[in-house]
Amino acid sequence: MIFERRLLTRDRGAGILEKLWQIPWSFVLLLCGVAAIGYVALLSAGSGNADLYAQKHAIRFGFGLVVMLGLALVDIRLIARFAWVGYLGGIVLLVLVLMHGNVGKGAQRWIDIGPVQLQPSELMKIMLVVALAAWFHRASWERIGNPLFLIPAAIAVLLPMGLILKQPNLGTALITGMVGAAVFWAAGVRWWKFALIGAAGAVAAPIAYERLHDYQRARITTFLDPESDPLGAGYNIIQSKIALGSGGLWGKGFLQGTQGHLNFLPEKQTDFIFTMIAEEFGLVGAVTTLGMLMLVVAFCYLVAFRSKHQFGRLLAIGLGTNYFLYIFVNVAMVTGSIPVGGVPLPLISHGGSAMLTVMVGFGLLLSAYVHRDAEMGPMRE
Repeated sequence: MIFERRLLTRDRGAGILEKLWQIPWSFVLLLCGVAAIGYVALLSAGSGNADLYAQKHAIRFGFGLVVMLGLALVDIRLIARFAWVGYLGGIVLLVLVLMHGNVGKGAQRWIDIGPVQLQPSELMKIMLVVALAAWFHRASWERIGNPLFLIPAAIAVLLPMGLILKQPNLGTALITGMVGAAVFWAAGVRWWKFALIGAAGAVAAPIAYERLHDYQRARITTFLDPESDPLGAGYNIIQSKIALGSGGLWGKGFLQGTQGHLNFLPEKQTDFIFTMIAEEFGLVGAVTTLGMLMLVVAFCYLVAFRSKHQFGRLLAIGLGTNYFLYIFVNVAMVTGSIPVGGVPLPLISHGGSAMLTVMVGFGLLLSAYVHRDAEMGPMRE
């Protein structure tokens, strides 16, 4: 198998060199390949000028790579021990955003930490996965079946969702909830409890719709009928569909995309980067990109399968689900399958917060892989 290594980490005291050997370097190479696709796409988005987007993308990925490898060497038991500290740190950042955050495009989502502008809602999803994995990893089936045991974990999901909704950022809030639900499901929570929550959500949907901001309701209306306002709310998705279809099988060629380079395609360096890839490199380029992204997702679930402790399994499933939702929402958005929501394509779109978040997540994932045979302690009754 492509990611196989000899098991060298049974001993708590495994050295750095042994851990480096355990890292699946083929997976690291895969990430570099995906980032390279992003570099080429962003170079095109900048009309061949690397200074606009591509160079920053490469620097951010390089920094993220160092962070990822550093986290991969951290003992998984240490990560589990401080899981809730990280969660509380994420909550504090979300509160700081509401109090002192920067406003952009009608939303208050960013905060300046020194020279870095961070979007804490992205990092919060990772911290939530780690915290929930720590909560469930030693719980017995009897405890998981007890609704009282689930209440603190449910609050841990709802609290950041509420803070993110206040920004407002509906898309990220919903993804946060789905990532949390994935960890609940993987931990063994019964399906009928999800059904109850789904039924309650369906009942509350009309009320929630009325409380949406005008631009959020406009996105839903445009999704249902984009041609109703082709020069206004429906413009973005119409131009995206034109670009997707015009690429054909092999595409128009590098720097030859008319929708992108004539500025018909909106946000071509961020939300609609996949559309630009499809226009210039065609169906072949789009499918290749999706194939590489899905290989990354597959590795996340492979780590869950290989891990001998529940913490590693839940961590890998949560991180894999988060990464998959990035891909699904972005591609579905630019193809008109769901309303436009401002979710980047991971490792490809221009943006520092998403890149840092994804690489931190992969660092935790690699730690789970390297320490997949670690002893995590007895089960709680």
